[in-house]
Amino acid sequence: MSKLLIVIPAHNEEANIVQVVEELTRGYPQYDYVVVNDGSRDKTAALCRAHGYRLIDLPVNLGLAGAFQTGLRFAAENGYDCAMQMDADGQHKPEYIAPMLAALEEGNDIVIGSRFLAVKKPKTLRMLGSYIISWSIRLTTGRAICDPTSGMRMFNRAMVEEFAQNLNYGPEPDTISYLIKNGATVKEVQVEMGERLAGQSYLTFWRSVQYMVKMSISILLIQWFRKRDTETPYPERSL
Repeated sequence: MSKLLIVIPAHNEEANIVQVVEELTRGYPQYDYVVVNDGSRDKTAALCRAHGYRLIDLPVNLGLAGAFQTGLRFAAENGYDCAMQMDADGQHKPEYIAPMLAALEEGNDIVIGSRFLAVKKPKTLRMLGSYIISWSIRLTTGRAICDPTSGMRMFNRAMVEEFAQNLNYGPEPDTISYLIKNGATVKEVQVEMGERLAGQSYLTFWRSVQYMVKMSISILLIQWFRKRDTETPYPERSL
């Protein structure tokens, strides 16, 4: 089995982080993990230390992209074959790690845990952004992605290195679209996601609208001007 690292970015998740990590370590001890505390102002980092969790403690808030790239840099430097993003709010269920890993080992570069591969996407205002982003990706790449906003994603070694060494590689639909356009193979695996265990998501209605607009503009326009470093060997890069 490939050596997998579960990357758990966490920002102000003191109400959830213990339950998320305990469920992972008790039920699925075969997988390594690291919590990336993204400059939290609450007790997230203190709880991780008190429980002896594997922790990267960022002194300032870098945002999801920076925290995730930190985790993938850690994976690249420590010889992991692949890495997966797992949210710290409890929505991502670890029981789907194995089928996603199996799909990755079939030769895919990226595997997405999709809520809508075998389940019809609801036609609600909340899902409007997902529909528009899916349409944008299909228009620019020819590839249909059923659940482009799913944060439950797994990456092979080549993708881990690419995320680790390039700037502006956030774990977002526009980057997935960009990588597909550059030859990355993507497969979706049907999953179910739970509700946030505690606390409130930072994605309010208006933030969701802004996110949809930002992603669509990026996919349709900005991605054509992105530059990609595929020539510099990863070991020669340094922070």
